[in-house]
Amino acid sequence: MRVLGIEGTAWAASAAVFETDQWQVSDADVVETDADADDYVFIESDPYQPESGGIHPREAAEHMSEAIPRVVETAIDHARDRASEAGDGTGPAADAPIDAVAFSRGPGLGPCLRIVGTAARAVAQRFDVPLVGVNHMVAHLEVGRRRSGFDSPVCLNASGANAHLLGYRNGRYRVLGETMDTGVGNAIDKFTRHVGWQHPGGPKVEAHARDGQYHPLPYVVKGMDFSFSGIMSAAKQAYDDDVPVENVCRGLEETIFAMLTEVAERALSLTGADELVLGGGVGQNDRLRRMLAEMCEQRGAEFYAPESRFLRDNAGMIAMLGARMYAAGDTTSIEESTVDSNYRPDEVPVTWRGREPVGPAGRASGKRPRAGPEESVDRGVRDETEVQGAEATVAIEADRVVKDRVPRTYRHPTLDDRLRTERTRQEAKLTSDARRHGVPTPLVLDVDPEESRIVFQRVGESDLRGALSADRTADVGRHLARIHDAGFVHGDPTTRNVRVAPSGRTFLIDFGLGYYTDEPEDHAMDLHVLAQSLAGTADDPERLLAAAEDAYRAESGHAEAVFASLDDIEGRGRYQ
Repeated sequence: MRVLGIEGTAWAASAAVFETDQWQVSDADVVETDADADDYVFIESDPYQPESGGIHPREAAEHMSEAIPRVVETAIDHARDRASEAGDGTGPAADAPIDAVAFSRGPGLGPCLRIVGTAARAVAQRFDVPLVGVNHMVAHLEVGRRRSGFDSPVCLNASGANAHLLGYRNGRYRVLGETMDTGVGNAIDKFTRHVGWQHPGGPKVEAHARDGQYHPLPYVVKGMDFSFSGIMSAAKQAYDDDVPVENVCRGLEETIFAMLTEVAERALSLTGADELVLGGGVGQNDRLRRMLAEMCEQRGAEFYAPESRFLRDNAGMIAMLGARMYAAGDTTSIEESTVDSNYRPDEVPVTWRGREPVGPAGRASGKRPRAGPEESVDRGVRDETEVQGAEATVAIEADRVVKDRVPRTYRHPTLDDRLRTERTRQEAKLTSDARRHGVPTPLVLDVDPEESRIVFQRVGESDLRGALSADRTADVGRHLARIHDAGFVHGDPTTRNVRVAPSGRTFLIDFGLGYYTDEPEDHAMDLHVLAQSLAGTADDPERLLAAAEDAYRAESGHAEAVFASLDDIEGRGRYQ
């Protein structure tokens, strides 16, 4: 099978030929670059380089209109050579050098995507072969999953216009967390444009950061989501205030990449997965890769980052996923091949995989994941002694638990010390405040902020992830309404942060990301985080979320304003 891929979502005009001897493409296939291998990929790219500033949509489209025909013809010529060497015409037409044409359908810049879509349709009609529309961000994920050999990893996509965490469950990739404003690469580029550096800004920030001292910047993690706008404003202001640019760059890397790494760890903890894959052009940054690798090593997970050519935008990943989709019969008619600049990864029916959930609940290959404390909690075992959470280690005793926010060595020590101390104090205070307002929480028995340690009463025998029901999620909705009416938020109300007793009573735990606020938008973020966690861990998230939201409306004194803000938040999501 030989598939032509065409990519052009923003800046890289690219075409590729992916070739495999196997028509039934499996997870075990390994992409090689030498002609003697079973699988083979050829990539031809012509990137757009703006004269100054960032990517301009009109200029990018002009570049695509000139470069796409050229790179596509180069790839087709290469496919002809491969077909001639093999002595085959592989497509439905006897002389076709390809079996299918895969193209980036979105997300991306609309003018660029339309040029790519037009080219793909023309080539498919020219050779009378099927067309395959590929989601650009899912392709980033799949190339890493394919080359790593992982079963069901969590994927961190970090690219120019995008930043999100994905996990697979029941036929789709679920968005576990995402940026609420701009993509990570675009955020960095905004700072470098302010400084006067030419696009792309990421490599320049990386080079300057090596010589800099850490400069503190705002750290914004909201449950499973993150925001970069405040960090960029602070970085620009620091530069204008004559903070050495290398120090600001160091602060940017240490802050932004620590946020991404922390949320990746939260996603691993939420889903119970022990594999992480990195995708996207920002993934070429050495500091980010080292942070992620160190985090995974610290929690006993595996990490994989593809080589650079498969991290930056490229047609090779489009062709590879296109081959898997084609083998699964997932093709697109000419009439239905419109592009979508806001094509969300969770809108894609994943036809080339089974319906197994991410994490311990099931794996594609049937390989049993490594046993861990999270699994013992889900299975109802009561003699567990230590649980590794998203940011802390919890030692479990007969009637109490000792929570230690152990140092996260991937973070800069100054940043890490601040976060661990602040979150320990806040968690102890908010846990007690929630209890005073009628929300079941564990008693706080002892607090040591300097050691980042809290001793709690032991509550529940499992977390909500392993004991989901509509009644219990309704309880969570009521709990959140009560603390919001009291003027604070939980900050991270996932299914891992609700404990369930044998009687069915639910307890809110882990208020470390909480804070005091009367803003409806902040309260709505709690509901948004709950919705994301249900999507990532439940088989019927819509029904469970509806129960929580109905209970919230019935309990809350300001539900109308909160749900209006929730609509705004969900509309702002980067991939909406």
